[in-house]
Amino acid sequence: MREYLLTLCITAAVTYLLTGPVRKFAIVAGAMPEIRARDVHREPTPRLGGIAMFFGLCAGLLVADHLTNLHQVFEKSNEPRALLSGAALIWLIGVLDDKFEIDALIKLGGQMIAAGVMVMQGLTILWLPIPGVGNVALTQWQGTLLTVALVVITINAVNFVDGLDGLAAGMVCIAAAAFFLYAYRIWYSYGIEAAAPATLFAVILMGMCLGFLPHNMHPARIFMGDSGSMLIGLVLAAGAISITGQLDPDALALFTGSEKAAVHQTVPVYIPLLLPLTIIAVPAADLVLAIVRRTWRGQSPFAADRGHLHHRLLEIGHSHSRAVLIMYFWSALIGFGALAYSVNSASMWIVLGVVFLSAIGLVLLLLPRFKPRTPGWAEGFVPPRYRRRRRNAEADAVQAPAREGAGEAAGESGSESGETVERPAVAAGTAGVNGATAIGPRSRTAKGRKVRI
Repeated sequence: MREYLLTLCITAAVTYLLTGPVRKFAIVAGAMPEIRARDVHREPTPRLGGIAMFFGLCAGLLVADHLTNLHQVFEKSNEPRALLSGAALIWLIGVLDDKFEIDALIKLGGQMIAAGVMVMQGLTILWLPIPGVGNVALTQWQGTLLTVALVVITINAVNFVDGLDGLAAGMVCIAAAAFFLYAYRIWYSYGIEAAAPATLFAVILMGMCLGFLPHNMHPARIFMGDSGSMLIGLVLAAGAISITGQLDPDALALFTGSEKAAVHQTVPVYIPLLLPLTIIAVPAADLVLAIVRRTWRGQSPFAADRGHLHHRLLEIGHSHSRAVLIMYFWSALIGFGALAYSVNSASMWIVLGVVFLSAIGLVLLLLPRFKPRTPGWAEGFVPPRYRRRRRNAEADAVQAPAREGAGEAAGESGSESGETVERPAVAAGTAGVNGATAIGPRSRTAKGRKVRI
């Protein structure tokens, strides 16, 4: 565990320290998108945060290779090298897209090629544990197609939630934490060395996200861009592939009595990891809903819109930070709930706890819909929106003359030029995305805009 913690700290430190210089490089390189009416942020923000995250990944793998126990992962398995090869390719495609805006089909092809590179080096799904059936071996073509599909789906699912400051990095960090605990339990409790690569991938992914989050929390100073979102999506998919499709349930059968019993014991996490719905359930649900919504409207499945889950939270009335925290809550509830259920699926307290926390999450989700009436003596301790309308009406009456005077002055200024000046109003908290989808289009930076370095 000490070596895993050291790897985590080194990865996070390298990512954190490099993000500042990368931000300045992105500003000089002009890797900043144009501010659009649907965007949440209101200042030009540089991208290319994935550069720092990629070097954090390289640092984590390098440190792990020189540690006593983790070095055995590199000796007994080729999966870390396969991950590095695929990550380098997808990262390069993301960097080019952040700067030059690559065509959607080219990015989709790059994602498939990166998955193919990992398959060629041994990181592939060899069999599937099916409940009630046991271990089902896959042919080479079946394993390749399933691996490529899992990588592409995970990359785009992670990228679809990259719409608010700190959202994608935080959700993936929570998912990686739950995934690390599960993989570490398989490796340490059962002594199965095949789970060691997935454990290493998870702890490095946590370090990448933790190191980048301080720069990306609201208000964000830099975005990870496609170079970062596609990278962390690929690392998450690689861990799921390693522990789901290569860990033989026969090894667990030594402790549970039979292969079918071993498969049944790990069903709560094994089956969801196939697509992976437990670890990134919220991004996967957002991906499915977005495809259905856009296809129903006759649009491209990868056309950017304002219908994502986090955008709807803003439309309900949640603030930027609270919308992000709500998404964190649901990701943690699903991921750690499945983890707890996999440890002791016979416990009713776990199910009741998940149901209770889900009820709390629903109350928090609908909180802006309720505006309780506050007693007069307590109005000074609550936000203005919860105060009585009488107080708000008095404040409006006091501010009305000032607004009218400002309006008359603006009218006189417009009349002197012979034309009326009208400015489109932009509502606070306008739902939108501050990043494009993994294979969707994105507009370029507006000329003449300046950003503070």
